[in-house]
Amino acid sequence: MQLVHCKKIIAIWALMTAGAALSAQSSNYNYLDFQHKPYYFGVTLGINKSDYAVFRSKDFIGNDSISRVESVRGPGFNLGIVTNLKIGDYFDLRLLPTLSFAERRLEYTPPKSGPVRQRKIGAVFVEVPFQVRFKSEPYHDKRAFVVAGVKYAFDVANESKTRQADELVRVAPTDFSIEGGVGMQFFFPFFIFSPEIKYSHGISNVLLFNSALEQSTVLDKVLSRTFTISFHFEG
Repeated sequence: MQLVHCKKIIAIWALMTAGAALSAQSSNYNYLDFQHKPYYFGVTLGINKSDYAVFRSKDFIGNDSISRVESVRGPGFNLGIVTNLKIGDYFDLRLLPTLSFAERRLEYTPPKSGPVRQRKIGAVFVEVPFQVRFKSEPYHDKRAFVVAGVKYAFDVANESKTRQADELVRVAPTDFSIEGGVGMQFFFPFFIFSPEIKYSHGISNVLLFNSALEQSTVLDKVLSRTFTISFHFEG
């Protein structure tokens, strides 16, 4: 009797498993169309907010004309290409060459009442992010994911070599960052729509020190920071 009972339990479990598998397939109809592709491409559009993490130097304490230095976020947008290589069912390797327009400002506040001096730094970056993406199980043609990676950026509109550069706080044209983010995949018949939120933090000091400029000597280190909302269209 116990053997018969066990056989019934196994049979019921097998039927439930098969039913769940068929249900998952039927509810992920569009997802299954993309499963056979080892790689795919797409485009990405995004908006960003960028600023700097500002670290003051020891000369800041001794100066008498600047009481505070801070960075102010500026708007920007991104346009790029998506290259995605699948590694198994849950991991992707991603390369996203991107043209990014960004704006940052440094504000210098005097110790007494007076005008706040600003240094506006506009940039046009050619960015090359390399990412690893981990994806959840699909559910009703949707899938959550997290991404992490590194990014190289080169500013093609950098002002560090202009005639006025000696009178300005200068930043380097190249930058390296680490980044991470989260998002969702929505599988449609002909493409995958993937909104994503991502944060990037520079790991290299982009300040080009100028000993003759007080606005530069009060700074020890400047690191880039960017918050990006992206919309990927892949397939």
